[in-house]
This record gives sequence, structure tokens and C-alpha cells, in this order.
Amino acid sequence: MADDFDTGDMFQDPEGYYPPEKEPSFAEHKMLSGQVVRGNMLWNAGRISSEYIETHAPTLIAGKDVLEIGAAAGVPSIVSAIMGARTTVMTDYPDPDLVDNMRQNAEASVSMIPTNPPSSLHVTGYKWGSDVEPLKAYIPEDTRARGFDVLIMADVVYSHREHGNLVKTMQETLKRDKDAVALVIFTPYEPWLLPQTERFFPLAEQGGFTVTKVFEKLTEKVLFEDDPGVCAA
Repeated sequence: MADDFDTGDMFQDPEGYYPPEKEPSFAEHKMLSGQVVRGNMLWNAGRISSEYIETHAPTLIAGKDVLEIGAAAGVPSIVSAIMGARTTVMTDYPDPDLVDNMRQNAEASVSMIPTNPPSSLHVTGYKWGSDVEPLKAYIPEDTRARGFDVLIMADVVYSHREHGNLVKTMQETLKRDKDAVALVIFTPYEPWLLPQTERFFPLAEQGGFTVTKVFEKLTEKVLFEDDPGVCAA
């Protein structure tokens, strides 16, 4: 008898019950040189980071080894490679779709990356706080043991429970050198949580880093419709 029981459409949601999924879209970041970098999942802090990197490239990026964590679209990494970083490693959480998205964005930008001197751009998954040796393996052997010159961290400190892992990653990837820098740029999309977000910086100081506020910028357009945040670094 049980095999004859038919529920029909009792558990079927009516047509139009859920809002339609948004079509995939791409955002563009226009560099000072006029070149255009495209990618999806481009957050405000990623755009601001890219502008800062391009403006300060001769001293901040050129000839350096660069790591980006929580890269999303990876535009800061792509701009770093275009501006002459020796090595750039673009990472985000090791989800196949996330990594594939970064890889597509990187491949779309290959023609803009210089070859003389060569600038290499790599894409891989990385979970904050995990083993960093696979990341350092991308650095040329002559300086691999020392680590990266620049660490890009755009809109990652909003994940409050990951602050400890972020500091651990900084400690294990950055060179122990006065010129090594972690560029931490964030947008307080939820201003009421700003005190928790800013706890990252004292924690970084406890971890042996010197924290310096470089700028604060009011963005022209919010990322989300109900986003009242500003961008700071």
C-alpha cells in the first residue's frame, strides 16, 4: 500500500515563489595607465587596494614577492603583476568555484603582465592559518625561505573569529624585514560591528607588528544597497 501513496505536488513550491537568481556580472577596474582589469566579486576594498597599489607601485610592488589572501576577484593581485611584482600569489578559500573564478580572471589579464623583467602570477586555494609552505614555494628559491615582501588583505578583517588565523598567516608569510608590509584595507559594511573589526589591529601589534593608519576614504558608491560603510586602511 505504501508504494501506491502519491504526495503529488504537496511539497512543490509554487512558480515564482523564490526571486530569480541574478545573472553573473563583471566589474571593471580602470588603471591610471588606461588599462582595464575585469573580474566578478569585486569588493570596494579590492578596488581601493588596487588604486593604492598602482599609485605606489615603484616602491611598494616592483620587483617584490606579493601574496594576497581572501582575494575574491583578485584584482589587487592582477594589478600587482601588471605593475611589475616579481611574484604574485592570489589566494582565497580552497573552494573549487572560488579558485576557478580567480583563475579565469588571472588568465584574462595575462596579456597585460610584463615579461621583461618577468612577472609571474599564480592562483591557488588557501585557508587562513594553515600551512604556508605551499604558498612560499612559488617564491624564487633565492629568497623563498625569507617569505613575501607584501601581503594584501582586502576586506578580510570583518571575519572576527578569524583574526588569530590572519595574524598567524602574517607571521608565517611576511619577511622579517623593516620594509615588508601587510596592506590591510577594509570597509565596515556593518558599522555597528566596527569595534569588533578594529580589534584585529591590537592583536596584530601583540603579534609583533607595527600598525600605521595610512588613509580613510569615503567611497562614491556603496557595494550593497543598504551599505553605510567607508573604506579605511
